[in-house]
Amino acid sequence: MVLKRILCSKLLTVDRKLNNYVKILQQSYSKAVDEERTTHFGFQTIKESEKVKEVYSVFENVANSYDLMNDAMSLGIHRIWKDIFIQELAPTHGSNLLDAAGGTGDIAFRYLNYLKNTPNPRNSPSYVTVSDINENMLDVGKARAQRQGWVTENNYNISWEKADAENLPFTDEFFTAYTIAFGIRNVTHIDKALQEAYRVLKPGGRFLCLEFSHVNNELLKWVYDKYSFQMIPVMGQLIAGQWQPYQYLVESIRRFPRQNEFKNMIEDAGFRQVSYTNLTCGIVAIHSGFKF
Repeated sequence: MVLKRILCSKLLTVDRKLNNYVKILQQSYSKAVDEERTTHFGFQTIKESEKVKEVYSVFENVANSYDLMNDAMSLGIHRIWKDIFIQELAPTHGSNLLDAAGGTGDIAFRYLNYLKNTPNPRNSPSYVTVSDINENMLDVGKARAQRQGWVTENNYNISWEKADAENLPFTDEFFTAYTIAFGIRNVTHIDKALQEAYRVLKPGGRFLCLEFSHVNNELLKWVYDKYSFQMIPVMGQLIAGQWQPYQYLVESIRRFPRQNEFKNMIEDAGFRQVSYTNLTCGIVAIHSGFKF
C-alpha cells in the first residue's frame, strides 16, 4: 500500500508537470501565431488580415489624382524611370505581358508604344494584361486606354483584371513576361507575390520589378528623407486633398527590403540570373530575374 501511494504521488507530480509544459507550449504557440499574423502598414503594426483593406483604401482614395501626384512628388522623374524600365524589358512582338499592380496603365501603355514603334514583319499580335486589386485604379486605366485609342488596335491587345498579386487567377506558365512597378511593397506577403510571378511565367520568362529602394549616398539620403517626410504629405493634402495616403507611401518605402535582401527573396522564389540596377542613387531600383 505504501509503494502504491508513492507511485500514485509520483504519477500525479509527473501529470502536473506535463500539464504545465502543455500550457507553456500552448501559450508559446499562441504568441507565435499572433506574431505571424501581424505585418507593417507604413510604420504601424497591424494584423495581416487588415493590410489588404488598408492598402485598398489608400489607392481607392487617390486613384483619380494618382498620376498627377506622381508627377508632383518626383518632379516628373518617374516618367524617365518607367521609360528606362521598359527599355530594360525590351519586349518583342508576340509577347504576352502581365503587368501586376498596373493600376492606371503607365507600364502597359509604354509596353504597347514600344512595340508599336518597333518593326513587326510577321504582323504578330502582342498582349498585355493589367491586373490590380483596386477597381478604382483599373477604371482610371481603362479610361486612359480609351482616350489613347488602344481599345481599337488589332495587334496590340490590352485587358484588365481585378486580381490580388498574391493569388493570381491565371493558369501556370501563361505569360512571357511579368512586370510590377511601385506595387510589390504594398502586398502583405512579398514572398507569395514572387512565387505567383514565378508560377504564371513560361520557362524563359522574365520578371522585372521597378520599386522605390534605399539611397546609397548619405547626403542625398538626408535631403531625400527631409523632402519625403516634410513635403510629400503636404503635397498630398494640397493636390489630392489627403495627406494620410502619402504619409503611408513614404513610410512603406522605408520598410521595403534593401536591394540585396530583395534580390535574395527573388532568388528564393526560384528565379535565376537575378540582378538589380539602381536609378537616381538608389531612390528606385530595377530588379530582374528569369525563370529557367
